[in-house]
Amino acid sequence: MIGDCMSDTLDLKLVDKRTAERYLREGQIDQKTYERFLKTLPDVAEKSEPVTTSMAEDEEEPEAGGEESPTP
Repeated sequence: MIGDCMSDTLDLKLVDKRTAERYLREGQIDQKTYERFLKTLPDVAEKSEPVTTSMAEDEEEPEAGGEESPTP
């Protein structure tokens, strides 16, 4: 069963990975329809690229509005 706003095709907002669980729980889309939709998606794993990240070390920043002490 698909929600009222649906026709032959699924509304992509209902099957977005970030929101699908909520719509499944609310009954706006059923599990069988969702699984059938997932099977139609192409496998694009070969198009992926590795990503490397690095975290900058926390640097101590001067306090806002503070003045530096004069050096002798």
